[in-house]
Amino acid sequence: MTTTSSTEAAPISADAIASRHRVSIYADGADLKDMLAANKAGIVGGFTTNPTLMAKAGVKDYRAFGKEVMSAIRDLPISFEVLADDVEGMRRQARELASWGDNVFVKIPIVNTQGESSMPLIRELIKDGLKLNVTAVMTLEQVREIADATDPKIPLICSVFAGRIADTGRDPVPLMRSAVKMCASKAKLMVLWASPREVLNMYQAEEVGCHIITMTADLIAKLTLKGKNLTDFSRETAEMFFRDAKRAGLSL
Repeated sequence: MTTTSSTEAAPISADAIASRHRVSIYADGADLKDMLAANKAGIVGGFTTNPTLMAKAGVKDYRAFGKEVMSAIRDLPISFEVLADDVEGMRRQARELASWGDNVFVKIPIVNTQGESSMPLIRELIKDGLKLNVTAVMTLEQVREIADATDPKIPLICSVFAGRIADTGRDPVPLMRSAVKMCASKAKLMVLWASPREVLNMYQAEEVGCHIITMTADLIAKLTLKGKNLTDFSRETAEMFFRDAKRAGLSL
């Protein structure tokens, strides 16, 4: 029997996760099976995809994939990203993606591969009523530009890549806290903690006031570990090593 100390709560169940946290969890991936499982579990508040995740999942036909996703998930926001790098191409693709459904947020990178700002196009698309997810954001200057472009009637997501910022040796928490404050007066602007590296990032995102965090299926699966008794976890880890050594046929 699992025991808990006075300072360690019992693990929470998956169906309690969504109600326990102020930050909304968006499932990040392009594996339809994982997306449907997350949707059925009722844990997530939305979904995000990108070309890298689609390539990893083996998606070959973007439109067919999008149609399948949209037919299965109709009541939660889903972010699809443009593939083009030029303004005209991004404009055309953004309008097509937006036409797939009212719950679509079109992902536009804050800059293209040449480092040129996408803000003129972003402002244009917001003016035309498109719901956007501005992605690949890394700096507070970029966050400020996005905040300034916000329309009080149009939902907008600012995806700050906290995980990639952390990869550079910088602590992303102060930057994310500043980003949230910068966007606080914009009722329709949501700050998203992107590319988390561990479950701890969700609690950090919640602490600084982020509206959304993206999480892969692997990270979502670990959410039930909240409050797990560490003594039990230690034993289970040793058990895993022992079991895997046996399974692999290792010997000394």
